[in-house]
Amino acid sequence: MLNFADAVDRLARSTGRAVSWLIVPLIFIIMFDVITRKIDIIRDWSADITIETGYSVSFILQDMQWHIHGILLMFAFGVGYLTNAHVRVDIFREMASHRTQAKIELFGLLFMAVPFLCLMIWKSVDMVTLSYHQGEGSESLVGIPWRYVIKTCMPIGFVLVFAAAVATLIRTIVYLYGSEENSTRAEEDIQYFTDKTVLPKVSLEDDILAKPAGER
Repeated sequence: MLNFADAVDRLARSTGRAVSWLIVPLIFIIMFDVITRKIDIIRDWSADITIETGYSVSFILQDMQWHIHGILLMFAFGVGYLTNAHVRVDIFREMASHRTQAKIELFGLLFMAVPFLCLMIWKSVDMVTLSYHQGEGSESLVGIPWRYVIKTCMPIGFVLVFAAAVATLIRTIVYLYGSEENSTRAEEDIQYFTDKTVLPKVSLEDDILAKPAGER
């Protein structure tokens, strides 16, 4: 089970890290679009291309920006969860023991994350199919066509998050209910545990004693 968890973990991590390099062309596309929009020569050249081909360089660049944003977002969810880089609103969980945190995570994965991800994979495939049959394209007539291509990233992204959730689910179950050896190995790969060293706890009594006598 742990070997299978490692395999799907690598799938989500390697894909997310590889796709993260798209941030580099995204930066250049944004810079190019913003800067050249004010240069008359570039605007005239772009207008000529639009007249000749029916596609606008400016609109294509704008479409590419949110397309790449979408790819980065969908493909990075999995590695974000595995590395605990996503936002957690933890008021009570973060101060609990590792076993209590694992039980909370197990409940969330079984009854919330996994059912939700299965539903989203199913619905996103429907959206891609509908987009393909409708021949959906850019909202702008001179933008990027084939909108279903970018929408394909939704089911792929949700599958990667599902893989990350399954890996974490297996490790959590093994940590809680496996043998001592396997439990130790699973704990080493679980990254949602709170690092108590970065959570300084000062009791009310310590706070009072730290103040000068005149301020107590």
